Amino acid sequence: MRVLVVGASKGLGKAFMEGLGKPGDTLIGVARSRPERVVASKDVEVQWIAADLAQPAAAVEAIAQALAGGGVDTLIYNLGLWEAEAFAEHYSFLADRDAELQGMVDCNITATILLIKRLLPMLLESEKPRILLTGSTSGLPQSGRPEVTFAASKFALRGIAEALREGYREQGLGVTCLNLGYLNTEDGLDVPVAEAAARGEGGLIPLHDVVLMVRTMLELSAASYVRELTLPAIADERF
Repeated sequence: MRVLVVGASKGLGKAFMEGLGKPGDTLIGVARSRPERVVASKDVEVQWIAADLAQPAAAVEAIAQALAGGGVDTLIYNLGLWEAEAFAEHYSFLADRDAELQGMVDCNITATILLIKRLLPMLLESEKPRILLTGSTSGLPQSGRPEVTFAASKFALRGIAEALREGYREQGLGVTCLNLGYLNTEDGLDVPVAEAAARGEGGLIPLHDVVLMVRTMLELSAASYVRELTLPAIADERF
């Protein structure tokens, strides 16, 4: 299986590169530059593509060319920018800079659509084509969050997933939207899961849990898929 992970240099994307894959699989990471240290599972091949999704057209072209020879079975789009003051108590939509918001839309929505459109013919050649979009609980109704552009981009992911399912159901395309709550991105997979889960006193999700869920999804047969997964922290009173 060949899995493309967009946004693979740090945080959850790095955890995907280190925690997914079985012997014989290939994980292909997309990042602006190759990270210094990513330790993949044993006998899993790792490849890297340098691309900056803040420049959608150029990035999509670079990724498509790099994949042209080998194709791809699963796309994990794990890239998403948020406002400079997002998730702070003093956040104000009126204080957001226009250029910043336009850049968020380009990276979070435009790049997603353009990349899927370009890679879809390759994906549909797979026996089990899958797309996983890393969304957020901010993209759910009554999310309780005020960040306008970030929420809009995560709502957009759910719309993209919905339309793709209907357009390519007969070709067996499974599209999953991961609605993730607040993540503990300080502790990587090298930290014991119990220790990572203790950070935030129940208010943060360890990366281990997300990787476990995605690993399970990739193991499903071609006859089923997970339509949507909402994964909040246990202490998140919004859910």
